[in-house]
Amino acid sequence: MTQTVITLGAHVFDVQVRPVEAIPDGQGAALVEQIRFGPAGTAAGTALTLAKLGATVRTAGAIGDDPIGDLLLAMLTRFGIDTSLVVRRADVQTSASVLPIRPDGSRPAFHVPGANLTYGPDDVAEAEVARATHLHLGAPELMGGENAAKILSPARAAGVVTSADLLAPGGPGILAWIAPALPHLDYLLPNEQQVLGLTGAETLEDGARALIDQGVGCVAVTRDARGALVITADEVFAVPAFAVDVVDTTGCGDAFSAGFLRGIGLGRSVRDAAVLGSAAAALVAQGLGSDHGEFDLAAADAFAAATPTLEAADAPH
Repeated sequence: MTQTVITLGAHVFDVQVRPVEAIPDGQGAALVEQIRFGPAGTAAGTALTLAKLGATVRTAGAIGDDPIGDLLLAMLTRFGIDTSLVVRRADVQTSASVLPIRPDGSRPAFHVPGANLTYGPDDVAEAEVARATHLHLGAPELMGGENAAKILSPARAAGVVTSADLLAPGGPGILAWIAPALPHLDYLLPNEQQVLGLTGAETLEDGARALIDQGVGCVAVTRDARGALVITADEVFAVPAFAVDVVDTTGCGDAFSAGFLRGIGLGRSVRDAAVLGSAAAALVAQGLGSDHGEFDLAAADAFAAATPTLEAADAPH
């Protein structure tokens, strides 16, 4: 089944350093095991794993006309991703992050939003979007719900399957800001903290249902080592995470989104799509960066079939 996905929105150049237990004081220094860099962000990071899983991928967004942007495009192209829809800005830098990775795989971030904040509906090649089978909008909060709706609505009218993920941690103000986009989304793929922060709900299921009440077709929520919770108007179910040694959680949410959307594009059930999403996230978590892992769809499916899962009670909180 042919699947052509346009991942549109946040493109970030990540520099990862591991392991980091503390930032040295003053002019101090610390020896680390590894420093590397690569593409990331809710559009570019999702594009990477979608391409690995066999989708035809085009990515769209804004980056700077700078050396960081050159590297970002070159690395995306290396994965077979079409970057012709990416626009370049002469007056702002490419978005970038420095991520000190803790020994447990978690990480804070030093982040420059950069050119991501400049992208909007006027930059979108609407005819190209209409020719895709799927449109994934990474970080609609960067442009606001009204602008996101201007992109999503004509895509959906053309029969394109629509989805989105978020970068912001969430808050009631963010929900109001993105609300106009929600009725135009078939799938929303946030994490647990974002859902609870957006809605103020006491439980994750209640928060997801509040988003469905605003028009989203399906909410698939990642919950770190406790797997994913998937909610539609008709059903709710959990998909466990796979038991792996976590090196770095960078890009795991984007990998889940990619696996989930690839499963949907292959005609799999929502449950099976979430399993593929969890498998992709687990494969990425075992190394450094959003682009970690040389795997394809067959390898991801084999991994899912052979790897034990974590029961919710066994997963670290």
